[in-house]
Amino acid sequence: MTFRNTGCADHHVCFSAAYPTHELEHWIGIVSSALIKYDPRGFHGRIPAEPHNLTERVTPDEKTIVLCHMGVPILDERNWTLGVGGMVRNPLSLTLSEIKAFPKAELTTVHQCAGSPVDPERPTQRVCNTTLGGARLRDVLDRAGVEAGAAFVWSEGFDSGSFREFECGPYIKDIGLDRVDRDVLIAYEMNGQPLSHEHGYPARLFIPGYYGTNSVKWLRTITLASSRVASPFTTKWYTDFDETGARTVPVWSIAPQSVVVSPTPRQNIKQNTAHDIWGWAWGDEELASVQVSIDKGQTWHDCKLEPRSGHAWQRFECNLTFAQPGLFTIKSRARSISGAVQPEEGRRNAIYSVPVNIVP
Repeated sequence: MTFRNTGCADHHVCFSAAYPTHELEHWIGIVSSALIKYDPRGFHGRIPAEPHNLTERVTPDEKTIVLCHMGVPILDERNWTLGVGGMVRNPLSLTLSEIKAFPKAELTTVHQCAGSPVDPERPTQRVCNTTLGGARLRDVLDRAGVEAGAAFVWSEGFDSGSFREFECGPYIKDIGLDRVDRDVLIAYEMNGQPLSHEHGYPARLFIPGYYGTNSVKWLRTITLASSRVASPFTTKWYTDFDETGARTVPVWSIAPQSVVVSPTPRQNIKQNTAHDIWGWAWGDEELASVQVSIDKGQTWHDCKLEPRSGHAWQRFECNLTFAQPGLFTIKSRARSISGAVQPEEGRRNAIYSVPVNIVP
């Protein structure tokens, strides 16, 4: 099945024309895209903090990343509802107040951009660690009653339009239904405050351990389906080749990654003096270790890694002495319990390096 642009004025009708009606028959809460205001319109991004600025365990709002493919919809919760349909026994149309009536869950978790969808091998350190509050998607789906045979959850946002000169229709992603049991949220708060428009107000999906592209903002519908959705953001972009190079796989789980926070780039460090090196490490899979190198990867030193807490990033630290003066590069690499390790280059989780000046 391929996505096609039908030329419709209403993107929801366009999307319905491109997919089987039996997958969409329970979709509700449909509003014409012509009624949606954007500020701004088109691609919008802000990356306010470099790795050495990420000194707080919980990233404050002014340092959190903002990346929007097609603009920022300005929605009003007074006339907003979230539709839950597809392969469910009891389709729902939920107001924000009704979502807030579900038991509230709070979690602190890494939020990382997967990088450029047109240059997926370029490494990215677009990351933050935030506290989200909201309703568990599992609780909402239990009320809707998931039918036998459902295997995937489609999430659609109110944002639509073009990206990279390609007409995309609505922004829509999917995850496996089996992932829902792991604290997936319909979030309406970030760091104790209501979501801003940039971050998905009034509600967004949040999937701990998955790259940010999967955590759809400005939620419009949640749909249960028997198969994956074929939208531009699941087929044209955000897919990687597997290890064999023979087939593509979705960009879902965050690969093991780490960044050095201190020392900072070009910092002067005294020769023959022990110096603390610390940073953050994270990944969907539990981490086994983090190591640091100061000799271009010839020798790696084990770091102390704090215990894992959900999908929040973990602090690592070690104490090393630079015996010679000159320009050195500090590298860190994380390894998962299954043996996956950060590569030197060519992947979005490639090793991050920090140049420092060692002075006599």
